[in-house]
Amino acid sequence: MAEQTGDLREQVRANYAAAALQVAEGGTACCGSEGIEIDESFGAGLYAVEERGTLPAEAVAASLGCGNPLAVAELREGERVLDLGSGGGIDVLLSARRVGASGKAYGLDMTEEMLALALANAKKAGATNVEFLKGAIESVPLPANSIDVVISNCVINLSVDKPAVFAEMFRVLVPGGRIGVSDVVAEDHLTAEQRAERGDYVGCIAGALSVAEYRAGLEAAGFTEIGITSTHQVADGMHSAIVRAVKPTTASGGLPQAAAAAGSGACCGDSAPCCG
Repeated sequence: MAEQTGDLREQVRANYAAAALQVAEGGTACCGSEGIEIDESFGAGLYAVEERGTLPAEAVAASLGCGNPLAVAELREGERVLDLGSGGGIDVLLSARRVGASGKAYGLDMTEEMLALALANAKKAGATNVEFLKGAIESVPLPANSIDVVISNCVINLSVDKPAVFAEMFRVLVPGGRIGVSDVVAEDHLTAEQRAERGDYVGCIAGALSVAEYRAGLEAAGFTEIGITSTHQVADGMHSAIVRAVKPTTASGGLPQAAAAAGSGACCGDSAPCCG
């Protein structure tokens, strides 16, 4: 199982590294293998023309998302926002503009090639309130209670350890902090085998949770006010969705409430997911 997990993670890394290099050479990125047809369900076309037109062409070309999390994140001046799986930086750069000079936008990615592309795009955009970090979304290199808003665009479905991702989002958020995520979700009646038939793991399909699984995962991490709203179909029984949730104002430090209530002895460091 560990070997399979490592193989999937490497497939994801290699796919997005290739996409970054393709954009750097003047091409356009794509999400998925050659056998998966990608259309208007993914990419920069999901952003308003006025948003795309103000960014470096390479940031737009590298967009691999399935939605526009900024449309629902309701970012405010002075907030600190973290983009999980930031890729070429399109959502980080747009977030930086919304939070202004008194705020900050972080981008986290595990792919060296994407990080290099994002840094180049930030320089071209003249963005000074951004920071790109190398790391896995299952182990965010930021302290607990340091982020106001977590966003992500079609990346959580790629994780091989989604409970760790949910726990890390909860940990880094301040009490009262919120998430605004675009992700692919499956209708509850689809089995894992049926999801795999609709697309590969790297192509953002086979790794998707069902709506019920997604909600249960966020609840287990301690989130409340959870909302999962489908926006458009990306495959039969599979939808892009906007996911919202809030870390309760009574929540402490980095320990998910569910783990605390269970007395599991889980622990959280400043840069590591909860560990039993």
